Amino acid sequence: MSHNCFICQNRQNNCVVDKLTGSYSDNEASFTTTMPGSDKETDLTERIESFLSDLKRGGSGTGPLRGSAETARETTALLRRITAQARWSSAGDLMEIIRKEGRRMTAAQPSETTVGNMIRRVLKIVREEYARSRGSSEETDQQESLHKLLTSGGLSEENFRLHFAPLKANVIEAINELLTELEGTTDNIAMQALEHIHSNEVIMTIGRSRTVEAFLKDAARKRKFHVIVAECAPFCQGHEMATSLSKAGIETTVIADAAIFAVMSRVNKVIIGTQTVLANGGLRAVNGTHTLALAAKHHSTPLIVCAPMFKLSPQFPNEEDTFHKFVSPHEVLPFTEGEILTKVNVHCPVFDYVPPELITLFISNIGGHAPSYIYRLMSELYHPEDHEL
Repeated sequence: MSHNCFICQNRQNNCVVDKLTGSYSDNEASFTTTMPGSDKETDLTERIESFLSDLKRGGSGTGPLRGSAETARETTALLRRITAQARWSSAGDLMEIIRKEGRRMTAAQPSETTVGNMIRRVLKIVREEYARSRGSSEETDQQESLHKLLTSGGLSEENFRLHFAPLKANVIEAINELLTELEGTTDNIAMQALEHIHSNEVIMTIGRSRTVEAFLKDAARKRKFHVIVAECAPFCQGHEMATSLSKAGIETTVIADAAIFAVMSRVNKVIIGTQTVLANGGLRAVNGTHTLALAAKHHSTPLIVCAPMFKLSPQFPNEEDTFHKFVSPHEVLPFTEGEILTKVNVHCPVFDYVPPELITLFISNIGGHAPSYIYRLMSELYHPEDHEL
C-alpha cells in the first residue's frame, strides 16, 4: 500500500503503514510510533499552551524588545508542527485548524502583530500548495473567486475540500522555506547599508532596534560616520543602543528626546526600526518616533525605516483596541512619590503612530520601497480573505 507520510517524505512508495498498530516500516528501517496517537496530540497541545503563556508574559514587559524575529520564527515553527501533527484530511480542514489556533495566539498578545502576520503567511502557503496540487494557479483562483463573489453573493470554502496525498509534505516544505527566509532577514537588510550610509554622515536613530543596530554596524566596517541616539524615555533603550554601537567602534552621542528638534539641523539621515508596518504604509513604532519623524520632515531630512517583511501587517491605524498599549507608569512616576500619585493620572504608552507621508524609504529584506508600494507587497504576502482571522 502506497502511503504519503510526513516522517519519510522522500520514500513514499516504500512506506507501509499498519493502521491498527500505527507502526511504520520500509526496506531501510523500521520503527514504531503512536502517530497520530494521543501522545502526539497531547505534546502538540502542551506546545501551543506554552507558546501562548510565553506571549502573554512577553507582553507584560516594557515594549517589543523580546524580538519580533524570534516571535516570527517560533510562530512559524509551531504552525509547521500543527500541520505535521494535527488531524486533517483536506486543505479546508487545515486552514480551519490554523485559523482557530491563530485567533487564540493573536488574542494572547494583540500588540504583537508578527504572530498574526505569520499565521496569514502560512494560510497563503496552504492556498498556493492546494492550487498547485489541483493544477491551477493562485491568480486564476483569485479571479474565479471574484466572479463567484459577484454571482453567488459570498465565498465558500468547498473548493478546499478535495483530498491530495502530497499536500502535507508540500506545505511543510514551503513552511521550511519560509523559516529559512526568516533566518536571514536581518542580514539581508544589513547588506544594503553601504548603499545608504556614506562617509562622515551624521545619522540619528531612536531607542534600540536590533535591525538598525546590525545595519549601522555593517556600514561601519567600511565607512566612518557619527550616530546620534535619542534615549527613548522612559525606558531609555537608547542607552543600550549607544553602548552597543560604541563597542563596535562607531562614534556615538546620546541625547534627550526633548533635544531631537534642536539637533536635527545637523543630521543627514534618520534611520529607525519599527514594531509594525501598517497597511497604509504608516508605522506603529516605539514612543517618540512621531516627534522624530516630524522634526525630520521640517528639516527635509530623509527618514529611512528598516523593517523585515514579516512586520508588514494588513491592519489599519484606526483599529484602536490593538493599536494602543500602555504599561506601568512606574518609570514615569515611581510609586515612592505617594503624595502626588493620589492627585494625578499617569499614562505610559509604548507605541507611536507615524503616518506614511513622513517616511522617505522602507528597507526590507527584499530591497527598498516607497511607502506607497506597501499595498502591493501586502497583496503578494497575504490573501484578502485572511486579513480577518
